[in-house]
Amino acid sequence: MAASPRHRSKPKSKAKNSAKSHQKATETVASSTDIVFGRHSVLSCLEQGRPLDRIWLVASLQKDSRFQPLLQQAKQQGTVIQKTDPQHLHRLSQGGNHQGIVAQMAAYQYQDLEELVAAAKAATDFPVLVAADGVTDPHNLGAIARTAEAFRTQGVIIPQRRSASVCATVAKVAAGALENLAIARVVNLNRALDWLKEEGFWIYGTAVIGSVPIHEVRFTEPTVLVVGSEGSGISSLTQKRCDTLVSIPLSGKTQSLNVSVATGIALYEIYRQHFGDRL
Repeated sequence: MAASPRHRSKPKSKAKNSAKSHQKATETVASSTDIVFGRHSVLSCLEQGRPLDRIWLVASLQKDSRFQPLLQQAKQQGTVIQKTDPQHLHRLSQGGNHQGIVAQMAAYQYQDLEELVAAAKAATDFPVLVAADGVTDPHNLGAIARTAEAFRTQGVIIPQRRSASVCATVAKVAAGALENLAIARVVNLNRALDWLKEEGFWIYGTAVIGSVPIHEVRFTEPTVLVVGSEGSGISSLTQKRCDTLVSIPLSGKTQSLNVSVATGIALYEIYRQHFGDRL
């Protein structure tokens, strides 16, 4: 399989607000070590330019003259702004006096996707990236990061919406891997995959139906391994972006693997083929 020029659009900087169903998934992201709540506390963080990963707030605060310009500035710097209801804020703040707003401190400095790809190509003639589609459990994301770094993968890509972000829990599970692993967070994962194709990468998605056993696929070009959530897997739109769907053959009665385990097995096969005994 040889890479050929692909004419795709570059990732864009805007995206629609996430669905309400995402609120429950993102609840697991918050932990007591990286959560700030209350109007004065969050306002102080915004005024000081503290890096914030995500802000949840009631709709009325978005129009508040004290918050509006600061929220816009934070959004331009990559903070996800999400409207929600008081009950959700109550859970995030663990019953604290949230006053309609909760923020999550950034535990990691994301890298720009273009810079990540440039560094990956400069580091090796066989760059491998992992794209996590819909991995909302921070424990799984942390385990994926740990595995990716252990195999010398050049980086991980996550979407802003419908995904766990790099929080304190992710950093803890990654067990130091984040110090040596670049992670890019993109507005639209599918547009990012289109752009990566244009950059010469081949996209392989993990799936059960309509897929090829991974050991039958030859990995010879710059590679992006797309993994999805254990519950729903890779979205149908993202599957359409993949050049090949691959699967891990199972012989037991268990029908599926945890996403972090599947990622590790897939990365081992990719690197085994390319490096062999040098791995």
